[in-house]
Amino acid sequence: MRLFRLLKIASVASRFGLDEMVLEHEPSGRLVRLANALQFWRNLSAPRAERLRLALESLGPIFVKFGQVLSTRRDLMPPDIADELARLQDRVPPFDSAQALREIERAYGRPAHEVFAEFDPVPVASASIAQVHFAKLREEDGGHEVAVKILRPNMHDVIEHDLALMDSLALLLEKLWSDGKRLKPREVVAEFAKYLRDELDLMREAANASQLRRNFTDSKLLIVPEVHWDFCTSTVMVMERMKGVPISQIDRLRSEGIDLKKLSEAGVEIFFTQVFRDGFFHADMHPGNIFVAPDGRYIALDFGIVGTLTDSDKNYLAQNFLAFFRRDYKRVAEAHIESGWAPKDTRVDEFEAAIRAVCEPIFDRPLKDISFGKVLLRLFQTSRRFNVEIQPQLVMLQKTLLNIEGLGRQLDPELDLWKTAKPFLERWMSEQIGWRGLLKTFKQEAPYLARTIPQLPRLVHQTLAAPRPDLQPQLAALIAAQRQQNRWLAIIALLLALLVGALFA
Repeated sequence: MRLFRLLKIASVASRFGLDEMVLEHEPSGRLVRLANALQFWRNLSAPRAERLRLALESLGPIFVKFGQVLSTRRDLMPPDIADELARLQDRVPPFDSAQALREIERAYGRPAHEVFAEFDPVPVASASIAQVHFAKLREEDGGHEVAVKILRPNMHDVIEHDLALMDSLALLLEKLWSDGKRLKPREVVAEFAKYLRDELDLMREAANASQLRRNFTDSKLLIVPEVHWDFCTSTVMVMERMKGVPISQIDRLRSEGIDLKKLSEAGVEIFFTQVFRDGFFHADMHPGNIFVAPDGRYIALDFGIVGTLTDSDKNYLAQNFLAFFRRDYKRVAEAHIESGWAPKDTRVDEFEAAIRAVCEPIFDRPLKDISFGKVLLRLFQTSRRFNVEIQPQLVMLQKTLLNIEGLGRQLDPELDLWKTAKPFLERWMSEQIGWRGLLKTFKQEAPYLARTIPQLPRLVHQTLAAPRPDLQPQLAALIAAQRQQNRWLAIIALLLALLVGALFA
């Protein structure tokens, strides 16, 4: 099976000229000419980025998903390829409705018309892993309008084979490319595999949705649909149907009186709240997954990919963001070295100067005049010079930040990301480090202290009453050593006195 899949990948790569994209790095150009001569029947007139996108679409949903992830790694590829791969977000054909009905019957043990009062067999959305149908629950189950997400059939086997092949290709890249080890392609593939396997379990996605909904209970910025747990399985997820305007339909939002400037600022605040307050963030915020409610609040959909951060990650990132916003490039350089991202022998002044050259030109400019793709590319070039290691665990955070950039460009090209984010980060740092942080920590530790403090008298008594070891032998040995040392000192003093007397006699 794996050999057959590998042959298919090689065939598709040849048909779309992907070998040419690899061999073009050979300086002499002879290998490219030889490959094109041996495959003279190919039509390679289309741009390379378009050919790569078409190849990924031909290879199936897993490669489409991988292309979607790669489209956010603008630090690893040219802008034309990243822009073309971004088109994969909404170009996944749905699977047959009859298959969807069979999956529902397999999940519930009964046909769809017995589970739902109404079920629309025509999907309203289709992605690389699953597709969504609208339905209505029966009256005895509440009669709610719902969205039913159904996993694509037979995904597990296909995914495991494709992931194994991706890991092999990443190993080759790591061995053959000079930057391979530093960029950690196998770790990037492993990170992708982890999130992809998570997406295959719709119960996990339902849990993600519930957590995010709980984090934003009564929020004036974000709405998260309610999960109907009685109808959720690992292959089918049922949640509240949300009604709103896709965030990409700017003209319609304007016609409905939505304040786009306020909406763009709210998007930034939602992102930083998820990252720094909760350490739990929606990591797939492309326009297809974001709607806007009539009251102007965001509606989040598709919770298959979420990112998490530890307290140390949050603190480190906040310090870096604040240092960037304050243009304290020395602190940015120091933080990279302290965290181990950059080698310990890196000269802070040189690293600081390099970061300043990349970041200084983008400040005090509206978002429409800033290309984060170019900024990230220059940061990537700088990191290569200073041997900075790419951190795979932060790939999802970077991906989400780029999604926020895209939304900001659509809603308000004049948005100043820095001025919008800086007050929030300063407030968060104050809450973590100042007296508010102390009070918060005390509240978190209060249950432990409540259990421990009453036990302190008993613990002290046990410590004082515990039998002490016999120290007499050690004390005698110390006294004997001290006496011997004193005798030697007396002898040395006497000898010195005699020597001085002889010299001056």
